[in-house]
Amino acid sequence: MARLETPAQDPRAVAARLGRVGVWHAGLGLASAAVGRQFAAEIETLGYGALWFGEAQPTKEAFSHAGLLLAATERMTVATGIANIWARDATAMNAAANTLAEAYPGRFVLGLGASHAPQVGRRGHTYAKPLAAMRAYLDGMDAAEYGAPLPDGGAAPWVLAALGPKMVELAGTRAAGAHTYFVTPEHTARAREILGTGPLLAPEQAVLLETDPSAARALAREHHVGFYLALPNYVNSLRRLGFEEEDFKDGGSDRLVDAIVAWGDAEAIRRRIREHHQAGADHVAIQPLAADRGLGLGQLRELAPALLAD
Repeated sequence: MARLETPAQDPRAVAARLGRVGVWHAGLGLASAAVGRQFAAEIETLGYGALWFGEAQPTKEAFSHAGLLLAATERMTVATGIANIWARDATAMNAAANTLAEAYPGRFVLGLGASHAPQVGRRGHTYAKPLAAMRAYLDGMDAAEYGAPLPDGGAAPWVLAALGPKMVELAGTRAAGAHTYFVTPEHTARAREILGTGPLLAPEQAVLLETDPSAARALAREHHVGFYLALPNYVNSLRRLGFEEEDFKDGGSDRLVDAIVAWGDAEAIRRRIREHHQAGADHVAIQPLAADRGLGLGQLRELAPALLAD
């Protein structure tokens, strides 16, 4: 049964709040609070609709981090991409999300996911049957008691991190929709076919303002693609899209790197974002890659006029 009890959880309402293009950033979880606040405030000023961030062992905790970013902004949506279900129990997840939803009405989206075996193992848990684990976790969230005030629109909306078809399907039936990561426009089209017309679809897209092919691919491998090819979930997802063992060697083949990272000038990146939208995405969260592993704010400034005009 789809979770549409209140207007705040309606997928179309969530899509409208996120806007067509947002920002996804892993590095924010390792930045100082002062840098994070300044970054979020400028992203809002530039006109991006949402700011997504990740959660891992070395980073800030997801909900305290979201509160910091929400407090630094006035209108923009802040979304977890994702809050790890192994980091807190279902009752705590539900309460934390609703606390932020009430404090910042219409501005918080809970993205939650089952994470990856290496990260779950480091937390002392056993990563097995992630789909079943997610179903059970959502049952726990649905059953959780929460007696504190809620915003007028109702409880916080949820979206699920999803790559495989069954998790995408679950995202459409038990949440407002799916947040996909390390994907191509072809994956977006397949996910939209599974979800149908109603649920939200919000893919992440890595971007790099670099027109030299060799430089762009080298940076993409070093700072993005190579890392994620060490995680089986992403490799399996790429296999379903037709990539083969040769594509996964040495940080990724040119074909794979070009499919995962949109590099080039602003117009080339704009075309990739448009491909996701044409494939069925409601919202695309761009992740800037920077040679110094910085926040890539200069790229986001340069891209804003091209990407936010559509």
